Amino acid sequence: MPDFLMLLAIGPTGWGDELLRGAWLTIRLALTTLPVGLALGFLVALAKRSRSRLLRGCGEGFSTIFRGLPELLTLFLVFYGGQFLLQALVHLVSGVEVHVSAFFAAVVALGLVFAAYASEVFAAAFNGIPIGQWEAAAAIGLHRWHTMRHVILPQLLRLALPGLANLWLLLLKDTALVSVIALDDLLRMTYNAVGHTSQPFFFYLVACLIYLAMSLVSSSGIVWIERWSVRGERGAATSAARRASA
Repeated sequence: MPDFLMLLAIGPTGWGDELLRGAWLTIRLALTTLPVGLALGFLVALAKRSRSRLLRGCGEGFSTIFRGLPELLTLFLVFYGGQFLLQALVHLVSGVEVHVSAFFAAVVALGLVFAAYASEVFAAAFNGIPIGQWEAAAAIGLHRWHTMRHVILPQLLRLALPGLANLWLLLLKDTALVSVIALDDLLRMTYNAVGHTSQPFFFYLVACLIYLAMSLVSSSGIVWIERWSVRGERGAATSAARRASA
């Protein structure tokens, strides 16, 4: 019977350091994709609310396409198709060979998918903000940009937070897809360990526990952020209760 602790040792005799490097790359990939997806998703949500029919059509088309395509197919299209298009553009001016890194392609592909779903979350959050908020800000002379930044955006993030938190957990799991483009994430390093040791159940179980640990840490962070985001509401409710009882 194999020594399972030795299989997870750090160094040439075990696979612990490889699994840790894969887990770290998974975390870096998710953290890099998150702001890309949030920013793009917010812009798509704004496009859907635009008065321009063209912008609304582009926003709806973007959301429909990238929510309808399988994530793995999107990854292939960006990695192979994006590299082909970029190479074709470069060949118009020079004969330099261009290679798109797997990490960059993964960030773009996962960011597009995340943005498509985040745009729906932001759109629903926009609908949860009363129109009177915009009218009150306009009545006191606030520019539309300042209204968005100081009045709408804080409420929008609070309303969108539960949906965005679920998307973050899905993003953590979707990073496992990047192993198919030779990116040494946790799943690929686990696959390599299985191939060299013939211990599939053990190593895939370890990978499951690592993914679960990352999800639990994320869930704890999400709970803290949710509590922090409603701190003003709790304070206002407490003050109102004190005034009512006085």
